[in-house]
Amino acid sequence: MVGDGAAVAQWRDRKRYLWLCGLAVPLSPFVAWALVEYLHLGLFWAFGALLIAVIVPLVDRFTGVDKANPPDELVRELEEDRYYRWCTYLYLPLQYAGLVFACWVWTVAPMGWPERFAMAATVGVVGGVGINAAHELGHKRTDLERRLAKIALAQSGYGHFFVEHNHGHHLRVATPEDAATARFGESYWKFLPRSVFGGLRSGWRYERDRLARRGLPWWSPRNNVLNAWALTVALYAGLIAVFGWSVAPWLIVQAVLAVMFLEAANYLEHYGLLREQRPDGTYVRVAPRHSWNSDHSCSNLFLYHLQRHSDHHANPLRRYQTLRTMEEAPQLPAGYAVMILLSFVPSLWRKVMDPRLLDHYDGDVSRANLDPARREELIARHS
Repeated sequence: MVGDGAAVAQWRDRKRYLWLCGLAVPLSPFVAWALVEYLHLGLFWAFGALLIAVIVPLVDRFTGVDKANPPDELVRELEEDRYYRWCTYLYLPLQYAGLVFACWVWTVAPMGWPERFAMAATVGVVGGVGINAAHELGHKRTDLERRLAKIALAQSGYGHFFVEHNHGHHLRVATPEDAATARFGESYWKFLPRSVFGGLRSGWRYERDRLARRGLPWWSPRNNVLNAWALTVALYAGLIAVFGWSVAPWLIVQAVLAVMFLEAANYLEHYGLLREQRPDGTYVRVAPRHSWNSDHSCSNLFLYHLQRHSDHHANPLRRYQTLRTMEEAPQLPAGYAVMILLSFVPSLWRKVMDPRLLDHYDGDVSRANLDPARREELIARHS
């Protein structure tokens, strides 16, 4: 029998080189063009969406789940291994190469409106996963990674996420006060505007108050919301200057789709989960039971372990390669790609997720984070 010390010495990250699979997403505009060019089927302009919505879930189905955690003794060594950082850094140049390529395709390729929209869906997926890359980078303390996070967000025009996610969502997660926490009985389509505009207000207030404490006006160049948005303005202006106004509508479409992808992930990550309140009205510390997890292997590789969400909230600075699965965390029945598609159809979502949420709370619906507009109805139905 191998001793603990020997087991640690022999441990290797079996996924070390598989993390490069995530770079298939920003390469998808190029793959889409190649498939259309050689197979002459316009459907493949949507290859990015097909990759995430069809191919990754199929691979998940056959590869199953991965519950392996790195030994605690090796966490620091893994955190300091710069190879893993480059797996996220490389996403950005490929992301923007794909965006420029898509603008060229929209300009010169013989495409109808459906095909242009399909390409926008591919680019939107790249931007949505780019927001996830920004999520990984934006939690870190190095100036380089925080700047790269803003750059990754510029494509989708969602720069305020850099501020709100760290200083709003992580403080208020799994409470009624958090705009990015979906409530039991709330559909994705109701959640979407609440999260988008609530997150915008939250990020703006935080940055305004931060600058005020330093004696600076809200329009200061140090406003992290404004300077992030400025990157988007500069990016879109540059692309329109080079390729013409014909690309402008598709830049907007891909940004909207990227935000919808990101907010669908927000929707499923904490659906119906609620932190308990203490007698003084404050909430208990975030625990694994306050986030939905998924250990499906392939989708975790493409999303930099975002699906190990409980450990992320417990340790926001922890790098993706060291995030652990938590046995006490409630588990999703599939990876994020499948669950995001389910969230678009409220009746299917309720059929799959509501029983799981009730089981998590031992049938006591009053312990869940209820949609206030449906509170009495939900309690009457599920009591």
